[in-house]
Amino acid sequence: MPKRRRGLPRKPKKPCSYPGCPNLTDGSFCEEHQKKYNRDYEKYNRDKNAKRKYGHAWKRIRDRYIAAHPLCEECLKEGRYTKATEVHHRTPLSWGGTHKEDNLEALCHECHSRITALMGDRWHNKKPTKYK
Repeated sequence: MPKRRRGLPRKPKKPCSYPGCPNLTDGSFCEEHQKKYNRDYEKYNRDKNAKRKYGHAWKRIRDRYIAAHPLCEECLKEGRYTKATEVHHRTPLSWGGTHKEDNLEALCHECHSRITALMGDRWHNKKPTKYK
């Protein structure tokens, strides 16, 4: 007797939404065109103010801050040594925060994702909550 699958059947894959692409995918775009869609979104659809706030000056500030604080500040509090890969604004720029060092925090990707999720939806005009 054949083994019976448990749960609901999987949804069939559908063609990629990119014009002329025959690849089948679970989402809207195949892997190749999802990358292109993300690049185009950043280039054409992202908030223009966000682009200005995170320009070349920010990249220099970020690189300098990471060089001065190479370890994740949240992990250090827990006694772990993790390389910092991202710089977090404690008070978001959209809510009056600045690029000054007292508003920045060096974090690993995991901690940055957790803190950002705890802070709420900053991108849709909802005021963030304090995470500390």
